[in-house]
Amino acid sequence: MKEFVSDISRHVWQTKYRYADHGTREHGLVDTWRRIARTLAAVEPKDTALWEDRFFSILQDFKFLPGGRIQAGAGTARKVTLFNCFVMGMVEDSIPGIFRALQEGAVTMQQGGGIGIDFSTLRPRGTQAKGAGSIASGPVSFMQVWDAMCGTILSTGARRGAMMATLHCDHPDIEEFVAAKQQAGRLRRFNLSVLVTDAFMTAIRSDADWPLVFPAEAFEGDGETVLREWPGSNGPVSCRVVRHIRARHLWDLILHGTYDYAEPGVLFIDRINQLNNLRYREQISATNPCGEIPLPPYGACDLGSLNLTRFVLSPFTPEARIDFSSLAETVQIAVQLLDNVIGASRFPLPQQAENARGSRRIGLGITGLADAFVMLGLTYGSGRSLTVAADVMRQICHTAYRASIDLAREKASFPYFDRDKYLHSVFIRSLPDDIQNGIATYGIRNSHLIAIAPTGTISLLAGNVSSGLEPIFAASYVRKVLAADGTPKEFLLTDYAFELWRTMTGAPTKAPDGFVTTADLPVRAHLDMQTTLQPFVDNSISKTINVPEHCPFDEFKRIYDLAYDMRLKGCATFRPNPVTGVVLSEAPPGDEAPHCCALEREAD
Repeated sequence: MKEFVSDISRHVWQTKYRYADHGTREHGLVDTWRRIARTLAAVEPKDTALWEDRFFSILQDFKFLPGGRIQAGAGTARKVTLFNCFVMGMVEDSIPGIFRALQEGAVTMQQGGGIGIDFSTLRPRGTQAKGAGSIASGPVSFMQVWDAMCGTILSTGARRGAMMATLHCDHPDIEEFVAAKQQAGRLRRFNLSVLVTDAFMTAIRSDADWPLVFPAEAFEGDGETVLREWPGSNGPVSCRVVRHIRARHLWDLILHGTYDYAEPGVLFIDRINQLNNLRYREQISATNPCGEIPLPPYGACDLGSLNLTRFVLSPFTPEARIDFSSLAETVQIAVQLLDNVIGASRFPLPQQAENARGSRRIGLGITGLADAFVMLGLTYGSGRSLTVAADVMRQICHTAYRASIDLAREKASFPYFDRDKYLHSVFIRSLPDDIQNGIATYGIRNSHLIAIAPTGTISLLAGNVSSGLEPIFAASYVRKVLAADGTPKEFLLTDYAFELWRTMTGAPTKAPDGFVTTADLPVRAHLDMQTTLQPFVDNSISKTINVPEHCPFDEFKRIYDLAYDMRLKGCATFRPNPVTGVVLSEAPPGDEAPHCCALEREAD
């Protein structure tokens, strides 16, 4: 197979991943793959040549796509991290603490990491600071400082900065947070997510008042207090009730913001914590920028994705099927590769190194799912496609856990491992008996193993396969990509499965069976796919539910009700709007697709 199946593939490699420093110049992708394989095999105490060949075998032909930081940094002289995902430490509610956190964020992004920050620890706007007499400006004001910092890091030539800001749904500044990006150009380097609790969802459904609160120690005098879990605390904290708001009113504000401006997203934070394998030692209140990796303070995780298009046998024929044997073999090797990244990587901060080595979290995911469906003759969201998706994800998850147990037998469990507490976690109890028994007997190398990331750039590298678990955007479209000098460059892109169909059949315009795009799909298809895969994902899933512009607001609200009832960890939607515009390009005129906002399941 030729290395570059498209101009965009070559461009991505040349501008993002090719190493050409210090007298070293990679001439093709094979050089890049060999560099990565050699570097990560060097972590092994023995048989390094054997492991280099094994790692190379899953990298070639784009079977396995390591995260972008691994591809760009492994085996180079660059002072960068190999980790995509970080959550920063708790932001202390003081000027020195705030700017110390800002500095740590800058150092992390300078080395290539994307960061998440929970701003819930900062006192609300208008609060008088104890002992100083000054008036607090609130979390959103300091988010602007972070945003400016991120822009400065970008101007230095480092990786494009990415940040996630979170705020608890009961923080007194939640309304300001929800509206923070509704002005064009404001806080554009942030993704925003509201931390939604079970108690808040209950209050919405009972049409109750909702208290907005902050730890009482920040206030002078007496006032109404309630007990709340709060970031950085080991138990419930006494919080001052600043004011009350109708829960449904606040919920409408959040969802109207998302409906009109595509922000904020929603994280069901109680569920995230309840399902965390390390619940016995972690309290999570933030995620990486794309939301697929919930992490504790100073948490870190490395990523890699299985390209499912490479595991379809006899595509576009009645005999088309998934090669589960090859998939399992690739998963086993990929787990060891990602585990070795932890030993090979730099870390911007010592606290991040400690957490990464203590938990040994990895995020093995998928890409090309929608293209694989087309190659199998299946329609995205159909009953058969959901069955196949579940079979694939089950195989990946269970094989990964068995591989991690084998690694623990050889190299030891992750340091934070507590056998009885770990085995008691909800996700672990859902795994087959042989896996639970294996953990009980031998331990496990990695606390978490599975995450589904958006894979936007690495999917382009692999020939524009469909990203993550997302549907195909379009058969062909124009995309602007930044050149090395920062100027935009346009590429005409063709979906991988569509191009393969054209090549194999000689049919330049006729689409294969099962070919559908985002514009063709009802919202329920997005929800069903995410719900189908979630039971096999111990981290989380980055998924955007595309909603047509004409979708009524009441129908839009039901998406979030369904996401909560379907036990998802979060929900993010995109509806074209005046601030963010549309994704890539508009659907052809007259293709209104009025069914797209339907939330009832369709018959196969």
